[in-house]
Amino acid sequence: MDPPGKAWNKKVQVERAVAPDGGYAWFILVSCFFVFGLTFGVVKSFGVFYVEIQQYFGTTAAGTSWITSIAVATIHVAAPLASALSSRYSHRSVVIAGGLICSVGAILGSFGNNLVQLYLTVGFLNGFGYALTWTPTVTMLGMYFDKRRPVANALASAGECILTFILTPMFQLLINSFSWRGALLIMGALQLNLCVCGLLLRPLKSTRDVTCVNEGKAEEDGLSRKMLLKDILDEVKSSIQEEKELYTEESNQETSKKCLDDTEVEPSLAEDSTSLRERDLRTRVQQYVDYTLITNPRFMIYSMFGVFAALGFFAPSLFLVPYARSKGIEEYQAAALMSISAVLDLIGRVVFGWVANLRLVETVQQLTATVVLLGAVLLLCPLASTFYELVAFSAAHGLVYGATVAIHITVLPEVVGVQRLGSALGFFMLIRSSGGLLGPPIAGFFIDKMDSYGTGFLMSGVALLTSALFLLVLNLMMQKDQRKKNIFSDMETEELGQSFRVEGKDVDMT
Repeated sequence: MDPPGKAWNKKVQVERAVAPDGGYAWFILVSCFFVFGLTFGVVKSFGVFYVEIQQYFGTTAAGTSWITSIAVATIHVAAPLASALSSRYSHRSVVIAGGLICSVGAILGSFGNNLVQLYLTVGFLNGFGYALTWTPTVTMLGMYFDKRRPVANALASAGECILTFILTPMFQLLINSFSWRGALLIMGALQLNLCVCGLLLRPLKSTRDVTCVNEGKAEEDGLSRKMLLKDILDEVKSSIQEEKELYTEESNQETSKKCLDDTEVEPSLAEDSTSLRERDLRTRVQQYVDYTLITNPRFMIYSMFGVFAALGFFAPSLFLVPYARSKGIEEYQAAALMSISAVLDLIGRVVFGWVANLRLVETVQQLTATVVLLGAVLLLCPLASTFYELVAFSAAHGLVYGATVAIHITVLPEVVGVQRLGSALGFFMLIRSSGGLLGPPIAGFFIDKMDSYGTGFLMSGVALLTSALFLLVLNLMMQKDQRKKNIFSDMETEELGQSFRVEGKDVDMT
């Protein structure tokens, strides 16, 4: 280490992908906007097909609901595969392939002669295509935005609301004009636009930052003082360690030579080669799928929230139109309820996404509050019976649902970090798939048993309130980790101060 008073120079090179929070990032946001609309917007609008398909095949509510359920579950199950393919090839190519699969699934579904064929086409193929488009696009959005990430997620997810508002009455009009088969055929052609969304995606290039540090101070565009002090401390520790190792080597030279003569401590070449191959395999696998996430307690708690939330997320949008029709409301008014919900959903996403961006409260705490409100609104739904009462419910549900969706993905980078977002999003969707798969059929089962669509909303409300309990646990864990981090930071600062007392002289740290 250089003596005090001598000029100290250091260069640091860091290669990393910097989120621009602007520029081409807005094109990524536009792509994500339409991906949200042409995937989950179509899923939410599918309720207008529900009654027509149920009457055409003469099946039960639970039987018909499996179409949407299989699509939602496939989105979740295939998400890790979509993340891995994006890492192996590119986000752009995977999204384009997903758009083609979505289109083929809807077109083949228009020729389906039974529910099983609809399960395989509109359910499985469509859901698989959605996974290949939605997962890489949302991952890239998280890479392009950092400071503005909550607002970016809110604006992108607004595509789901706006296209739900447009597609619900449009699908009803197409069904009345061309039957549900013709409407599915047109929907398949519409989903080819997902390929255009994929073309907009461009990899975020790494930038190399070169920082010079002189006279114990970081330059204006250099590292922070804390990083500088840590570098100096590392040099102090390194010097002490080198002196200690040198002393140990000189004092034990003869003993070491004797030990080498008497014992064999080197592993065999075959063992070295096997160990190297295993490490290389683990590194390659982690490059595409970070399986170590399943050992992260906070991530697993958040995933359990996702499971129970998914039980209640998708059933209401599927059963709102049939519930209104069962109350004697005519078909276009029933379809209008979904449009009203979509408008308030849009307002909720934008407003609460902006609130989350202000960082007035912890994002996980805001999410907990909105999930509790959403569960409460769903429990009140069976009390609505007239059109205007259902309008009030649709507005309240849309507003709180939008507030929830705007920030629930934003919490994930805070749980695992941005660098692991791709794999985390894939695993989160995979674990959540059980809720997405079982939610609509469980609601349909209660509807068939109780002969009332209102019971489906009750089930969804209970599931969401249960999911809020896991958010409370996650919040406690994150607060505990933050306290530990603060204690460690204080100890590190104190250790840095002590380390800069060289030969009884204090080093000026200012």
